[in-house]
Amino acid sequence: MKRKVGALEKVDADLPNLQHKIKSDPTSYKDDFVSQYSLYSSVHELFLTSPTTTDDTGLVRLRDLVDFISHVADCYPQITAKFPQDLISLLQQHHASLDSELRDKIVGSLVLLRKKDIIDSNTLLNTLWPLLVSTPSKSLRALLYQKVVSEMRNSNSKTTNHKLNRSMQATCYNLIASDPASPKGLWAVKLTRELWKRQVWADSKAVSIMEAAALSQDAKVVTGGVRFFLGGDQEREDAADDESDQEEKNISMGKLRHQAGINKKTAKRDRDLKAAAANVKRKERKKSTPHALNFGALHLLNDPQGFAEKLFQQHLQPSQPKVKLNLEQKLFVLQLVSRLVGLHKLTLIPLYSYFIKFLTPRQPSVTGFLASLAQATHNLVPPDVLDPLVQKIANEFVSEAAASEVASAGLNGIREICARQPLAMNDTLLQDLVQYRKSKDKGVQMAARGMLSLYREVGAEMLRKRDRGKDTTLKMRAGEMAGARRFGHVEGGGIEGLELLEKWKEEQGMEGSEDEEAGWNNWDAQSDDSESDGGWVNVESEGEEIDISDSEDEREKAAAKKGKIEARKAKQADKENTDTADATNDAPKDNADAPKATPEAAAPTERTTASLEPAAALKREEAHISTLATTRILTPADLLKLQELRANATLTAALPSAKRRKLAAQAQAAASSRHADDAVTAIDIEGLALLSHKATREDKILLAKGQRPEGRDGGGDGNDHRSTTARRKERKEAEGKSTTNREKARKKNFLMTLGKAKKKGKRKLSVQRGILKAHNERSKRGGKRGNKGQ
Repeated sequence: MKRKVGALEKVDADLPNLQHKIKSDPTSYKDDFVSQYSLYSSVHELFLTSPTTTDDTGLVRLRDLVDFISHVADCYPQITAKFPQDLISLLQQHHASLDSELRDKIVGSLVLLRKKDIIDSNTLLNTLWPLLVSTPSKSLRALLYQKVVSEMRNSNSKTTNHKLNRSMQATCYNLIASDPASPKGLWAVKLTRELWKRQVWADSKAVSIMEAAALSQDAKVVTGGVRFFLGGDQEREDAADDESDQEEKNISMGKLRHQAGINKKTAKRDRDLKAAAANVKRKERKKSTPHALNFGALHLLNDPQGFAEKLFQQHLQPSQPKVKLNLEQKLFVLQLVSRLVGLHKLTLIPLYSYFIKFLTPRQPSVTGFLASLAQATHNLVPPDVLDPLVQKIANEFVSEAAASEVASAGLNGIREICARQPLAMNDTLLQDLVQYRKSKDKGVQMAARGMLSLYREVGAEMLRKRDRGKDTTLKMRAGEMAGARRFGHVEGGGIEGLELLEKWKEEQGMEGSEDEEAGWNNWDAQSDDSESDGGWVNVESEGEEIDISDSEDEREKAAAKKGKIEARKAKQADKENTDTADATNDAPKDNADAPKATPEAAAPTERTTASLEPAAALKREEAHISTLATTRILTPADLLKLQELRANATLTAALPSAKRRKLAAQAQAAASSRHADDAVTAIDIEGLALLSHKATREDKILLAKGQRPEGRDGGGDGNDHRSTTARRKERKEAEGKSTTNREKARKKNFLMTLGKAKKKGKRKLSVQRGILKAHNERSKRGGKRGNKGQ
């Protein structure tokens, strides 16, 4: 008869089983753990005596013991006090000669000890980061980089760990600054870019690391730093969009409730329903939480002027730079310098003369240089600096002998430059370029029309009278357009739709302080009894009113201005009353006795161009400026009404009579907003040149399928040539819906329905009435067989 083997006798050879039992009852299995830990100590000492000659059996035994002890080390903290240091020293001293499986197990064990709070994050990162920078093993570098990124994200998941972030940022910055010519700084660039993408690091210190990388002396490090400034913010937005899309892909509550009411009720379906409900609640809480304010990397630079000058002088201007960059890398640096100059409106005069040698159609990536030049232009750049560049582009690109793509790219480049600095164009060149709108090529024609539309808005006086257009001419005659622009002039901003709110208040007679106080009545502010929550605290004065003003002079000016407005209104009212009385008294008189109009009296009725003078235009502009925002504080009720008035104005503008004007205004607004902050790409320069190419059969097939042909970038539904049914089907599939029951029931072959479809259009009204009547009777009867109720 066989003897039963006890469970404790099997434990010695079964480490996973012992691990499970120790986690269940650490006290009862302490002796077994001590024996295994002593075995680990002996194997570890034997390995240290000869790390390279240890056989496979010893490596496997050491790997299993390390894995076992790391899982249960938190149960016996006093016994395993030296265990983390043993792993750290083993990894630091022998990482180059260790077996790959054992090395990966040691790294994983250190991460596990960090999760159990046996070691802190600084200890783990100070161990892994030097190995990441120095090890020659590609697989180990990939593993260490993944663990470092995961540890940084986990440490900042609940709250921001400022101490750890400062320590790691200082380490990355010192890695680049200590040796600018070393390629090791690439790991600091990769880590910073990944944490910026995941919104773990979003402060100016991370930007300082990438600034140092862009000014280093290694080509790869420089390219990584420059690419961060050009595309890091877009990567962050795409990552956030992907996370939101993944959340939206979850099963909806309505679909789960529908399935739960129809299908058989099981525990799994009940769990899915509860998980979906929890997901919906989590989304609602996420919507209510305040959104983090993330600034772009280019906005967080401490010294944009100095950074742009160093980039230009170190990588572009010298004939023999310290770091050799190819044409593509130089173009990246040039794009960054141009973005800095255009965004912060910097003054870097040598940059514009640098473009001269690249503005030729034979230059590779010439559209990129044109886009960079346009991006580096703003309204504070002297027109004398831009005039040679515009002339060079016009002479090299825009001519009768040039190809259509070249002419279109040149016209687009000039238009982008002049949109930012209209004074860079002269009358003669503008009138010559506008004539290309009569070109037979579609791309050149559209580019010239874009130039004409631009200067109808910003410099109509430079165009010929026949090129100004009807609307522009009427605006100039009425004095609604500004006169000749001056260098350095900056237009003031305002609140969109504020004049609508002011007009509505005048119509409703809401001008007093009582109406302003009523606007605050329905505003419910969250309050708390304690005043230490950082909220608003009501401070009352002791019987005296507090008048907040910048100075006595401003108060006097405001009072004088208010008195002038009231006097003007009173004078206008007296004038209207006088005119009405004169008209009443002169009515019975004969027309022959009426006095003849003098030239002075007839002068205001004559058509004149005096309104185009600067003084008259300034007075007219001052009359149109709304004083609502400068004389009172807008209440929440005012803001709600302003939103409603904007929506009504939008609906009014959507009427067919105003549709064309609305589209033109939207295009102009989009262009002005894009020129303010967004980057200009080579696609913007060469975009209209695609109109010159005729679509091939393959391109037409791809367009019909809803795809874009190769070589054409961009997006949008403007070129979606699919049928309405195909687009509806795709939309339903994206929403997780299927076809309707009526559509599923239509199984008859389409060719069998053609004959009936042709006859339907030729039926007489009497025949159609008879068919409908028979159909109703048949439906009441229960169909052709009349089996209703059987």
